[in-house]
This record gives sequence, structure tokens and C-alpha cells, in this order.
Amino acid sequence: MLTVTVDGVPLHYRDEGKGPPVLLLHAFALNGRAFDPQVKALSGRYRFIIPDLRGFGESALGDGPTEMSRIARDALALLDALNLDTAVVGGVSMGGYAAMALLREDAGRVSGLVLMDTQATADNAEGKAQRETNAKLALEAGVEPIIQAMLPKLLAAGPDSPVAQEVAALMRQASPAGVAAALRGMALRPDSKDILARYAGPALVVVGEHDALTPVAKAKEMAGLISGARLEVIPGAGHLANQELPERFNAVLDSFLTSLHGPSA
Repeated sequence: MLTVTVDGVPLHYRDEGKGPPVLLLHAFALNGRAFDPQVKALSGRYRFIIPDLRGFGESALGDGPTEMSRIARDALALLDALNLDTAVVGGVSMGGYAAMALLREDAGRVSGLVLMDTQATADNAEGKAQRETNAKLALEAGVEPIIQAMLPKLLAAGPDSPVAQEVAALMRQASPAGVAAALRGMALRPDSKDILARYAGPALVVVGEHDALTPVAKAKEMAGLISGARLEVIPGAGHLANQELPERFNAVLDSFLTSLHGPSA
């Protein structure tokens, strides 16, 4: 198992494929296996570096809230450990928040940005209060109530679909403490519209047509802030477009990566 230790916390990651490096940050309560459809389809042309964010999957949890800036510094430390000056950086939902935090930490390391089913705005007071309620619920009752509350909102195919069951299985691998720390960390994140407006590199913004959590309007707002950003709406998909309709999503991602690096041999 590949691990890198950051500030005493061992973090698991995958390093698969060959070609230009692509760092992918997963959504809340999932882990790096959420990107299996992308690795399976595209690792012949790209090198995927996929950490389990701290507190999820095989990665340990540090102290305090898992702030997005903390995840960003973990990711930069991973790039350092792999001797990579730059990478395409992408994230889904919470992973998108972390990708924007990485951009704030060190934009020079980002050769391309992929924001997937996420948003640039911070939580309002109501949103922060709800995250704290859910954090306490996870610590008191475990992750299952969080899963059951989230699943109907994550996938257009519904909570009883095969892909929803795959998502739920990934979420069940999360620890209550990891879930609570991430919820509290997301509540602390700043608005990121300023950093997107300053970003001058290539960017892809992807959103599921039926994303109920970070809808198409949020994606359009982000794309409008970044000069030259490409906006792609995945027809028929919900909040986890890369898992729900991977073939459509992979075609969009592959097209963007090819535009940066040219077709690989």
C-alpha cells in the first residue's frame, strides 16, 4: 500500500497509469475508489494520483476539523513526495473545495483545473449549522444516518440504483470521526470566487444535469469566473457524475486532458 506521511499522519494514495499526472480529490464521505471508472478507462494515457483524503479510506485522521486548506497541503506534500512540480488537479464536490484551496495555496503547481459537481461559494449560516448537526449525528449514531440522508440527493438514478449501492458501500468505509471532521472543515471554508477569478490556467467545469446539491447554475458561475474555462453538463447525471455516467464523463475529461497535452501514443 502506498502511503505518504504528512505531519505525522499516514495518508494512503494510488499512483496508477502512465502519462501526464492527474491528481484527483474525492467527494465527501467517499474515498479514492470513487475514481475507479476514470482509472480503468484512461490510465493508459494519464497517470492518476488519487489520495484517500485524511479520515477516509485507508488514510488516518489528524487532529481537529479537516479543513480544505489542510487537504490542499496534504495533496501538495504528496506531489512533493512524488517529485512532481505540476499536475492537473481535479476534485468532486468536497474534493473541488480542496482543489480550489490548493489553487490558493500554490497556483503554480496546477497545470490544469477540473472542478466537478462543486461550488465556489462558502456555506451560509444555515449551511454551517446543518453541518454541525450532521457532525454530531455521525459521532453519536455512526455514518449510516448520514448515508441514508445523502443518497437520495447524490444520484439522478435514485437511492436504490446499483450505482447508489456502490456509493453507499464506499461511504460505509468512512469512520464517524472522519465524517465529522470533514463536515466541520467544509463549514470553515472561505468563498473561493476570488481565487478562481485570478486563475489564468486552463479549466474544465463539469456538472450533472440533475445535480441537486451543486446545480448547473453553480457550475456556470464558476466557469464564468475563469477566463477561457470549458463548461460541460453531463445529461442525465446527478451530483456524482463521474460515477453515475462514467462513459459520458470520461469522454469529457479525456477531451480536456488531450487539449492540454495532445493525444498520447
